[in-house]
Amino acid sequence: MGPAELKELVRAGGEGRSIRSAADFDEWVSALPLDELAEPFTFVVDGDGVLRLAPRRSEHVVCAGGGEVLSAGEMSFREESGRWAVEEVSNQSTGYCPDISSWPAVAEALDLIGMHRPPGFTHEVVFRRCHSCRELNIVREKDFVCVFCGEDLPREWNVGEPG
Repeated sequence: MGPAELKELVRAGGEGRSIRSAADFDEWVSALPLDELAEPFTFVVDGDGVLRLAPRRSEHVVCAGGGEVLSAGEMSFREESGRWAVEEVSNQSTGYCPDISSWPAVAEALDLIGMHRPPGFTHEVVFRRCHSCRELNIVREKDFVCVFCGEDLPREWNVGEPG
């Protein structure tokens, strides 16, 4: 949904780490330097419902290997009582611009690996495309007005519309 040049960054073998179990997560996280754990990570839930993780400054399209996703954003973790849990999770991804309704895919991927999680996105980003000028907007404070041309934005997610 975002800039076309992001897809050009996709390289075979460069996608995010697939996490299918708690053991996968433990193996992945144990190899990370401690300072990397202080920042959120890029995540996608791929078309098969598998969570993929990559360093924060990774492009979501690269993390997904250029494929379609069920959700995307940023996720941070904390360790509590010897187990890992999701501390914060957002749908902030200008590569895919997922709707907040993509949360169930994230929840299912996290539940599959047995990770404690919040009940929804801890930070929701509302994306809309302007019907008039076709620019992508982030809606702030429920103000559904295009920042580029001043036209009203649709209330329903429309970023994936053709054209």
